[in-house]
Amino acid sequence: MLLCSSLSGRSSQSGIFRDKTFSSFSRSRSLRNSEMASPPILSLALPSDTGRVLSIQSHTVQGYVGNKSAVFPLQLLGYDVDPINSVQFSNHTGYPTFKGHVLNGQQLWDLIGGLEANDLLYYTHLLTGYIGSVSFLNKVLEVVHKLRSVNPNLTYVCDPVMGDEGKLYVPEDLVSVYREKVVPVASMLTPNQFEAELLTKLSYCRISSETDGREACNILHAAGPSKVVITSINIDGNLLLIGSHQKDKEHPPEQFKIVIPKIPAYFTGTGDLMTALLLGWSNKYPDNLDKAAELAVSSLQALLQRTLSDYRRAGFDSQSSSLEIRLIQSQDDIRNPKLTFKADKYT
Repeated sequence: MLLCSSLSGRSSQSGIFRDKTFSSFSRSRSLRNSEMASPPILSLALPSDTGRVLSIQSHTVQGYVGNKSAVFPLQLLGYDVDPINSVQFSNHTGYPTFKGHVLNGQQLWDLIGGLEANDLLYYTHLLTGYIGSVSFLNKVLEVVHKLRSVNPNLTYVCDPVMGDEGKLYVPEDLVSVYREKVVPVASMLTPNQFEAELLTKLSYCRISSETDGREACNILHAAGPSKVVITSINIDGNLLLIGSHQKDKEHPPEQFKIVIPKIPAYFTGTGDLMTALLLGWSNKYPDNLDKAAELAVSSLQALLQRTLSDYRRAGFDSQSSSLEIRLIQSQDDIRNPKLTFKADKYT
């Protein structure tokens, strides 16, 4: 009994001693911190050769779509990337169910305000993907203006996610906001075939030839962006990428195509990944969009082949549902892609 009491007392005293010491240390550290200058943000003080990207996209806990599909590849390519998650879901919406939260425009602006208050708003690039409401898209436009007030040379890369294969999966009133407000301020656009038709008002007479695709790029150039990549165009059963770079208004754009193999499967997150890769490589090759597209397509196709192979190796029917991409397993293909796809330049 005496032994227990003694041990208990010693333990209690020791606990008091620890509490006092911790309290003293906390006060000391608090005083010291108040007297010291904040350390520099090294991504600002010692910027990378590539850039600093603010990426506003969706996020899932499990799987690779939105920021989960874009941030890691850009980091592998040497970029500092700050993600803002427009949604935070348990998984992508192709599953039977999902849970999570949606960021609203005011919450986005609060985050921008916090960055501004600490002089953290210098970015070389802004990347945006899926946006589900007009109010949020309008707030993104305010973000573009705010970032360009800090860095007038900001490159805005926009994936205007609106739909695919003739079907919208955003509210219809978003289309006019993209067409009238977003396209004029974008530096690079990466629509698919259907989105390019919507943005150029060609939806009533679909893009059905390479000539139509090139003309869609010309229409978009006239509205704003110097770089346009229509990431997938299905023409007579063939899948193409058509890219266009208008280096100045006095000369016609340099245009090219890349023939892409069709893979008998549906993958999630590929559009988000493709746009991130195009941002990454086009910044490294600013005057050679065709080279950037070759590297991006080569990376993506290697990743898709690995994804397909792994699902088959696991005994899964790759055509029975959408496939989660094997992003981590493909990082060598992202960092150092083998150039397996070549661009054909139009003359």
